[in-house]
Amino acid sequence: MISIKTKEDIAILREGGKRHAAILRELAAMVKPGLDTRVLEDRARELIAEGGDRSAFLDYTPTGSNRPYPAALCVSVNDEVVHGIPNEKQKVLKEGDIVSVDLGLVHKGLITDAAVTVPVGKISAELRELLEVTEKALYAGIKSAKGGKRVGDIGNAISRLAVPHEYGVVEELSGHGVGYHVHEDPYVPNFGEAGKGEILRPGMVLAIEPMFNIGEKYVELDADGYTYRTADGRPSAHFEHTIVITKGGAEILTQ
Repeated sequence: MISIKTKEDIAILREGGKRHAAILRELAAMVKPGLDTRVLEDRARELIAEGGDRSAFLDYTPTGSNRPYPAALCVSVNDEVVHGIPNEKQKVLKEGDIVSVDLGLVHKGLITDAAVTVPVGKISAELRELLEVTEKALYAGIKSAKGGKRVGDIGNAISRLAVPHEYGVVEELSGHGVGYHVHEDPYVPNFGEAGKGEILRPGMVLAIEPMFNIGEKYVELDADGYTYRTADGRPSAHFEHTIVITKGGAEILTQ
């Protein structure tokens, strides 16, 4: 069931979203060659606690999983598309890597979700273009998210950016409603037909999150039960914002 957030809810989400963005900015600035992803996890927990908030991901058990997620962050490197676990084993970033840092924040009982993919030191032109195009696709999706439009308009706007570059658009994973729970209706795919799908209504809060692969669109789930990787082992980028639908367009809450 799709929920419509109240003005009071949106005010809390707006406040939490600003905190969320500040944490992500600090974590992204920490990324450098030689950094152990456990350091990002530890700092994220410190920053979340300093604000009196909590992680939406830590100890969350999504549908189909057989254990709770063990970290506050998802940190996904190179061919890891999403949900990489930063603290179960040593994972040290190397020059030329790309890394997605994904955070869910609970502020006053309401949840925001956002992610950014950043370079580790100097990266190739191919990877730089992947990051730039995937981020542009996020904003294209947000621009299309207007009251009275449909979910398919978002996915269509996102996928069009991938076509000229022949990127694989991940279909098994998607954006989603958010706010009262980590994952809510509606399902917001990164592909689709304009004019199709659920109607976007003011007060709907969505996490929009394009995932583009340099190679094929297919992904596989690791033995850890959470980390999704590209099936062909090629790099993937992931960007995400939480937005609220208004009559005139979408307001980005996590910036």
